[in-house]
Amino acid sequence: MLQIECPWCGLRAESEFNCGGEGGIVRPLKTDTLTDEQWGDYVFMRKNPKGVRHEQWRHSSGCGRWFNALRDTVSYRFHATWRIGDPEPAIEGHQPSTTRSAA
Repeated sequence: MLQIECPWCGLRAESEFNCGGEGGIVRPLKTDTLTDEQWGDYVFMRKNPKGVRHEQWRHSSGCGRWFNALRDTVSYRFHATWRIGDPEPAIEGHQPSTTRSAA
């Protein structure tokens, strides 16, 4: 069974977690001023790279907290997990994510 490192609880079984999708996406502050196209981009448009990507995960059957992860979409290997608000750890051969804003 795959083990995932929760930044608060430590190593736990994969079955305790849920993936929340792409990480580092910032909600627009003035949503009432967005066009339909801009709002649709924020809500629906996501990158889908092959390889290491920044994701959000929730320890749903444990502490219930959200955290960030770097996971390889090919091998499913987790390279790092860290608390939201902490800096992304440096991983050899991986370019750090840049926070994406919708507007």
